[in-house]
Amino acid sequence: MGKKGLRNRARTSGTVPGEGAAGVDQRLDSKSYNRELARLQGELVKLQFWVKHTGARIVVLFEGRDAAGKGGVIKRITERVSPRVFRLVALPAPSERERSQVYIQRYIPHLPAGGEVVIFDRSWYNRAGVERVMGFCSEAECQRFLEICPRVEHWLIDSGLQLIKYWFEVSMDEQTRRFEERIRDARKLWKLSPMDLESHRRWYDYSCARDAMFAATDTDFSPWYVVNADDKRRARLNCIAHLLSQISYEDVPMAKVRLPKRQKSRGYVAPGHFYRLVPERHSGRAR
Repeated sequence: MGKKGLRNRARTSGTVPGEGAAGVDQRLDSKSYNRELARLQGELVKLQFWVKHTGARIVVLFEGRDAAGKGGVIKRITERVSPRVFRLVALPAPSERERSQVYIQRYIPHLPAGGEVVIFDRSWYNRAGVERVMGFCSEAECQRFLEICPRVEHWLIDSGLQLIKYWFEVSMDEQTRRFEERIRDARKLWKLSPMDLESHRRWYDYSCARDAMFAATDTDFSPWYVVNADDKRRARLNCIAHLLSQISYEDVPMAKVRLPKRQKSRGYVAPGHFYRLVPERHSGRAR
């Protein structure tokens, strides 16, 4: 299916999947998930070679509800490709100096050069989401952003960048379950910020902000693609497959790799140096 068909299908898919209780779809088993993920990651490697070969410039935005699984998808996209080609940008809160700049200015230096894919984990759309809901910007500033943003994105696309925008949505029940899991699991406590807790409380404020953002910035030349993220495994596979479908990449001819033979020792003798070895507490050898 071509890009136009994908966009049309996305527009006729109905209501946002997150508004309501969690679904009851059967979870994807590990074997099927890992097999398909490996295949898709192989395609991402092919995409990497094509991007380097052609000098393409691609920007991928990840936005959505807190605890919707954006980080998990980004991890699966980037874990088998080069960080020099697939660059991840996750900016902290703006500094005092950055607050005095034109709003989108601090994102501009992170846009890709030729042969790069830049992934924004949150982006300039913070103004339409968390900043609006939490009162970090005025309503006038937000309205101005929503008015200007499509023009800025049109300029980026006309400049030769390919811009792909994803919104991750979860149901209220699933978001609550994930937050409670973070509270119980010491490994995930770092993911739980005061802003996350507020996003849980202000569900409908964020719904209204999302709706206004979509109304202003879901355009034909720069559409939003909504990922139903109640099932993390399916969301990862669906998003990566869709991302690949949006880029017209091809296999790049490559020379066959041959492993060279090792050089001869030429009399090398290991020195009698005392090495400080890390204790092998998990060596796997029988005790």
